Amino acid sequence: MRLECVVNGEPRDVAGVRESESLLQVLRERMKLPGAKNACEQGECGSCSVFLDGKLVCSCLVLAGQAEGAEIVTIEGLADGDALSPLQEAFIETGAVQCGFCTPGFILAAHDLLQRQPSPSDAEIREALAGNLCRCTGYAKIIEAVRVAADRMTT
Repeated sequence: MRLECVVNGEPRDVAGVRESESLLQVLRERMKLPGAKNACEQGECGSCSVFLDGKLVCSCLVLAGQAEGAEIVTIEGLADGDALSPLQEAFIETGAVQCGFCTPGFILAAHDLLQRQPSPSDAEIREALAGNLCRCTGYAKIIEAVRVAADRMTT
């Protein structure tokens, strides 16, 4: 089958997509966008998160065919060329990035939160990030990064 969609603002057309192929597989293997990570393959860890028509989803649970005609934004799409988004910069500056495996999912979940709630409380940050797992940081630096980005984005 053929998949036509818009990824990070660019029209994409991928031929030969298998019916059983996940959106995650197509993004990583066929479109060469490695930001979404393949971890649990069960939608439990958040490492494969992307925006699908504006909604945050686990791309491991979405069949590629379900993305036909859709607009997809990956972690690569948050940057403006070589300029990182304020959220991406905050993660680096606060040391919220350790091994980096979970980072794209956390950043996209935080981006989703900040679009809905520009000045979130710590409880709102924790709730928004609850679908993401990290084995390196202990979460304190990640929460700090979201706070820093929220402050910068609202001032």
